[in-house]
Amino acid sequence: MSLARFGKVLTAMITPFRDDGSLDLEGAAALAQWLVAQGNDGLVVAGTTGEAPTLSDDEKVELWQAVRAAVDVPLLAGTGSNDTRHTIGLCRRAAETGVDGLLVVSPYYNRPPQAGIEAHFRAVAAAVDLPIVMYDVPTRTAQAIAVETIVRLANEVETIVGLKDARGKPGDAARIVARTPHTFDVYSGDDNLTLPLLAVGAVGVVGVATHWTAGLHAEMIAAHGKGDLQAAREINARLGPSFAVETSATWVHASAAKAALAALGQPAGDMRLPLPRIGDDLRAAIGEVLDGLGLSR
Repeated sequence: MSLARFGKVLTAMITPFRDDGSLDLEGAAALAQWLVAQGNDGLVVAGTTGEAPTLSDDEKVELWQAVRAAVDVPLLAGTGSNDTRHTIGLCRRAAETGVDGLLVVSPYYNRPPQAGIEAHFRAVAAAVDLPIVMYDVPTRTAQAIAVETIVRLANEVETIVGLKDARGKPGDAARIVARTPHTFDVYSGDDNLTLPLLAVGAVGVVGVATHWTAGLHAEMIAAHGKGDLQAAREINARLGPSFAVETSATWVHASAAKAALAALGQPAGDMRLPLPRIGDDLRAAIGEVLDGLGLSR
């Protein structure tokens, strides 16, 4: 059995901003507490859904400090970039804030070959002592981490302890689970594939819809763990509209999460460019989903 060392339901937390676009640290702390109260076992802070590309390093450090002071659940700091030296420096700063682990995305844009991706993760692991969860999201990085690379790193680097899998291929996840240590945790990084990934050995989800559906996700994972597949399927079906509303041609995951939180009276704020402001179409779509779940404010 895998450890699920960071919990089973984690949210890749949005970053609240004030009306002037500045960082809302008080809002981040309050939101983290609310998310935990809703059933989240852990949080990812300053990940992609947290608009990490538009946060300065100092803002990320302030976020980690504020959230760490607010909650005692496991925290993963989003520290990855496409510059290994920069990633190492940010990981070292994150370690000083008391986070429990690091979520490190594979290098994006410069599209290194597998040798470069593997060297990147080995260099980061050698530079810091915190456990590392690799993040594979080929739609954003343009280069998947090969199954062989993941398996080799999981077996040879002690502090590489997990994978956030957003590659969209449950068959690959099954191969990874079968060939990595029992202490290596695979998390679904794609909300609508959580149940299929659980079926092949994933331990939980690092989600976005979990901003408003953490309790349902926990029920689904628990039902699957007990072998009650009918209940798990029924809950997954209830979650379907939440998965569908997360992205569209005009908004991204972070926008949907912020719209949902605003509708629920939680700190959120708008987006930082280049992501557009949250529009009425998104607010209406999110409102329908929340109404369907009985979550209207």
